[in-house]
Amino acid sequence: MNNSILEKSVDALLTRRNDAPLIRDFTSPKQVELFETLKQLRFNGQLILTNSCGRKWILHVYRGLIIYATGGEHPVRRWRRNLAAYLPQIASDRPCENKLWEDRLTATSTGDFSICWQYQLLTSWLEQQQVTPEQMARFVWSVTIEVLFDITQAVQVAYELKPSSRTLTPAVAIDAAQAIAEVERLWQAWQANRLNCSPNSAPVIKQSAELQHNISAPAYQALSQLLDGQHTLRDIAAQMQRDVSSALRSLLPYIQSGLVELINLPDLAAPVLSSPTTHDTQAPLIACVDDSPWVCHIMDKVMTTANYRFVGVNDALRAIGVLLAIKPDLIFLDLMMPNINGYELCSRLRQLSSFQHTPIVILTGNDGIIDRVRAKIVGSSDFLGKPIDTDRVLGTIHKHLKHSAIV
Repeated sequence: MNNSILEKSVDALLTRRNDAPLIRDFTSPKQVELFETLKQLRFNGQLILTNSCGRKWILHVYRGLIIYATGGEHPVRRWRRNLAAYLPQIASDRPCENKLWEDRLTATSTGDFSICWQYQLLTSWLEQQQVTPEQMARFVWSVTIEVLFDITQAVQVAYELKPSSRTLTPAVAIDAAQAIAEVERLWQAWQANRLNCSPNSAPVIKQSAELQHNISAPAYQALSQLLDGQHTLRDIAAQMQRDVSSALRSLLPYIQSGLVELINLPDLAAPVLSSPTTHDTQAPLIACVDDSPWVCHIMDKVMTTANYRFVGVNDALRAIGVLLAIKPDLIFLDLMMPNINGYELCSRLRQLSSFQHTPIVILTGNDGIIDRVRAKIVGSSDFLGKPIDTDRVLGTIHKHLKHSAIV
């Protein structure tokens, strides 16, 4: 679709200042009109909205329908909060969680590491049947409502349209008019509190002694645990299983009396993808294809400690595409994986000119003669038993990379 034609269609909603396209008073009628225009034009791509402070929201659109929304003040907090609410089987406080997400992202990425990592993870979990379509629909709806709510708070927004023939897979498609109607209802309830603040702000006790004097000891203990300055109003509402306007109303007397104040919090850390460009580009690149995120996590620690670059791939079906994109110097393949086993994957890799001479090492817990012979037949360079032993892994890498250099 021609971008200039699209912008002319949308410009009826817009005014311009200093050549920057602006939408003034981006109220719900204007929002609906904008998305109706995008729907009529069957627009695919990104709608990027930026407020006067430079805060940016990205709405991924498929034929004018919203398939995901991100950006704003707390995209990672929003992500984690909705994980806990709608995908409890995925949500976790494990220290290695971000690393496991990185491994999954590396396996599912199409090569463009900037494309909406949240949605990549969601679709990966959906494909692996770790989440149901209904769960994903509720998750995406909730995230979209939060993003549209925050956009509504902006006085005016600048817009950018990025048409694309390569869009996110539309596992969920939301009619913007329905979402905007829900946001309008929530916005009216929020304004009824008569407090000009963001639901992304965090309440914290300001006058501890006075508050303790005014309420009972159990109430103070509960409030002090809840208002620790580390959770936003939205986080607290989720913990209380109430909507954010209701949560704010319960705190309003304390805020208005100065006993509690609202502060701004930074966002949480997002997963940093295991992209080869994040390490010394002269170091050998090692890849490991294993459906166990924990195995990839262990291998990553072994490789980075030994100053190798590393990429973990958890989805064997996507492995060939990922490996072709990164062209590793050595590949570890798990023998037993769903959908496709290590033998078959090794055989397919050897049929590609890019991997005819790449060392491929089979990883397995079944260290038998038959398995070793079969691995050799399909073209593997070596065979390594589990559990992972650091010295054996590094010895295997050294042996084969040294041999490759001689060849």
